[in-house]
Amino acid sequence: MEKDSLLQGESKNVEYKEMVPEDSQKYMKSVVAFANGDGGRIVFGIEDGTMQVVGIPQSDLFRLMDAITNAVTDSCAPMIIPDLFVQEVKGKSLIILEIAPGMQRPYYIKKKGLVKGTYIRTAGTTRPADQAMLQALLLEGKNKFFDQQPIPNLKVKQSDVAALCHSMRETAKKNAVSDFQRQEIKELTVNQLISWGVLLEHKGQLIPTYAYAMLTHQAGYPPVVQCAVFKTEDRAIFIDKREIDAPIQEQVEKAYQYVLEKINMGAKLQGVYRQDIYELPPDSIRELIANALVHRNYLEPGSIQIALFSDRLEVTSPGGLMRGVTPEKMKEGFSKIRNRALANAFAYMNLIEKWGSGFPRILRDCRDYGLREPEILDFDGDLRVNLYRKTDQTTDQTPKTDQTTDQTPKTDQTTDQTANQTKNTDQTGTNLSVKLNDKEEAILAYIQKKPDSTQSEIAMATSLSLGTIKYHTKKLQEKGCLKRMGTHRKGYWSVILK
Repeated sequence: MEKDSLLQGESKNVEYKEMVPEDSQKYMKSVVAFANGDGGRIVFGIEDGTMQVVGIPQSDLFRLMDAITNAVTDSCAPMIIPDLFVQEVKGKSLIILEIAPGMQRPYYIKKKGLVKGTYIRTAGTTRPADQAMLQALLLEGKNKFFDQQPIPNLKVKQSDVAALCHSMRETAKKNAVSDFQRQEIKELTVNQLISWGVLLEHKGQLIPTYAYAMLTHQAGYPPVVQCAVFKTEDRAIFIDKREIDAPIQEQVEKAYQYVLEKINMGAKLQGVYRQDIYELPPDSIRELIANALVHRNYLEPGSIQIALFSDRLEVTSPGGLMRGVTPEKMKEGFSKIRNRALANAFAYMNLIEKWGSGFPRILRDCRDYGLREPEILDFDGDLRVNLYRKTDQTTDQTPKTDQTTDQTPKTDQTTDQTANQTKNTDQTGTNLSVKLNDKEEAILAYIQKKPDSTQSEIAMATSLSLGTIKYHTKKLQEKGCLKRMGTHRKGYWSVILK
């Protein structure tokens, strides 16, 4: 571990403590959260926020290390074995507590119990696992998948199974890219659905799973997909919306067609022929939507949101990245399956190709289109991917609308629009009369663009650590350049421009 990496600020995998607290519960939550996630380290001897290295007295090192080891092994269940060592930085000694990703999830603080004592790590903060996350950890600890679990109070009809097999085969044929691929599509059988986990068999009876409910659109599954168009680069001016309530395989096609309706179409000459082309690669749009639907966490409430702005297409899905998956690994083709039954069904229907190949292909297509590289953001339990449009084209970049469809905004969306417009009225100039450093300028620039952003979102957008963001937003407030309006959870930032 490099010394410089210790001073880069708190993040998803790093936490600072100025000293070793006498009450071990003050850091045990983070120990549990790291074990439930991708692992991490707690660095004792660095002041959070200021990043000042205060160190641990030499005379206390070994006593404190023994106390930390005993506290971790005694307080957590299943048992967590910590790795502790001392490192010298700027002539002072630090205690580094390393926690590896656990294989027996969920981990929790024994004193609090499983429900109240399970914690997870989000961006640079530790928070209690809610019911959905706790259930996801329990399934992961048993190497099981949510979509393969039996769904209560749903019966299987032979006619429904036959209709599903037929419709999935027709979808596969429709999505085949060649006659050879179309000819290779085999008849779909009940046994195949059982092998994928779409159906379960017990004592000669077929039992439906959540995947079956989503493919047949029963029992409230899948959740609707929310599509919307906004006039500018933020959500201030709402133009159009559509909710797609259908079987999950139809949601892919309908959401895909919605985006194609709204983006611009240009043309290029292919010899003596004129070829119409969309401003975004259609295959990438389809792949992005299909992957969002097959990989989202269905234990989390909420809907997949597909939003078209003047500068980008934004696809947000609940659940964030799975353990061990990072945006960098995604770009290299690394993939983990969250919903195995759905993944098998989507692969059969030619809605997704070989697992792991999707995002590298999106990167290649955007590069061929001359577009900016797509952006992957993992924040606050959600995963967002942005495909960027060409904003310097001579064609009109205002998203198209089709008001003849069911586009009537709901009351809560209208309220959100008004709130966002109110936030934007606080920004009345561009030159600050106080001296700012580069980090502060970057933070203010992003907040001006998105006043309702969280500190975690600001950290991701500016490539700064969460600890650095907390420190500089506090400084900006002290300088009178920034003000927090409303509550911590439901408020927004107001930039005070002089």
